[in-house]
Amino acid sequence: MAAHTCIVCRDPIGDDTRFVLVRNRRHEAHCSEACLVANVEKQRRLRAAVHRRWTLRVSAAVFLVAGVQSLWHHHRLPQSQSISFDPPQIRDVPVRPDPTYYGPAWPPTDADWLFAFANTTWTYPLPGPARRAATVDDRILGGREPAARAAPVCRTPGRCGADLGGDLWGEHVYAVHDGVVDRVQHAPGDEQGGVYLRIAHFDGMVFTHYVHLAAVPRRMVRGAAIKAGEVIGLVGETGNEHTGRYIHFALSVRPAKDFPDVYWDPTPLMVDWPMRQPPHGTVAGFLPPKSDLELPPLHRRASQGRR
Repeated sequence: MAAHTCIVCRDPIGDDTRFVLVRNRRHEAHCSEACLVANVEKQRRLRAAVHRRWTLRVSAAVFLVAGVQSLWHHHRLPQSQSISFDPPQIRDVPVRPDPTYYGPAWPPTDADWLFAFANTTWTYPLPGPARRAATVDDRILGGREPAARAAPVCRTPGRCGADLGGDLWGEHVYAVHDGVVDRVQHAPGDEQGGVYLRIAHFDGMVFTHYVHLAAVPRRMVRGAAIKAGEVIGLVGETGNEHTGRYIHFALSVRPAKDFPDVYWDPTPLMVDWPMRQPPHGTVAGFLPPKSDLELPPLHRRASQGRR
C-alpha cells in the first residue's frame, strides 16, 4: 500500500487514517482533523486576500476615471464668469417724525361704525310695501343689565330708539342684520318692555333690540344664528300701559363688556334699509277693536303725556 504525506505537517499517513479534502480534481490528504481544519482556514484567508486585492484594483480604476473626467472639465470647459455688479450706494433714509399706526382705532370711533354700517346689508324690521314713519323715543328699554356694568347712554340725548307699528297685531318682525340671539325675555307683563329680543351683530359689538313683541318663535334661544330678513317675532303690545300695537326698535354699540351700551338713533340709518315684500301683498295679523282705531297708537301715547 503506497504511503501518503500530510499536506500540512508532512507526516506520513496510512490509507485507513487519512482525511482527504477534494478540490475539483485535486485531492489533499491530512493526517488528522486538526490539519484538515488548518488547511481549510488557510485557503479561506487566501481567497479573502485575493478578493480584497481585486476590490482595491476596481476602486482605484473608478477613482482614476472620475479624476480624469474632472481634470478634463477643469481644463477644457469654459470657466464661469460673474455677471453681478457692485450694489448701489444706499442712501440714508430720513426718519419720519410721525409714528406709524397699525390697525383700526380702539375703541372704534363713530366714523368707524358709520363706515361699517354703510358697507353691509340691512333689512327694514317691518314688512312693506308701505314704509311707516318711525317715531323717535328717548327711552332705553329691554332686559335689565347687571349692576356691575356701566349704565347705558344715548349717543344723541333724547334719541335712543324708534317706535314702529301699525294697526295689525301679530305683524311679522324681521331681523335687520345677520347675528346671534343674545337675550330673550318672555315676560308679557314686565314694565321693562314685555316680550323682548336682543340680537348681537359684528362679533358681539353691535346689538339690535326688539321690544313690546307679542311672541317670538320657539327656536329663538340664546346662541341661535339669525339671518337678515328672518322672522324673529310678532308686533304686539306687551309691556305697555296702553293698547297700542307697535315695536320699539333700538340699535346699541358696545365694543367690549367694560364699555357702556351706547344707543344710536336708528332713524337716519333705516331710511336706506330695503323692505321685504310679502308674497301676497300683506302679512297676516289681527285688527284691534274699533275703540283703539280712533287715534294711531303712537299719537295716542303722546296725547296721554307719555314719553
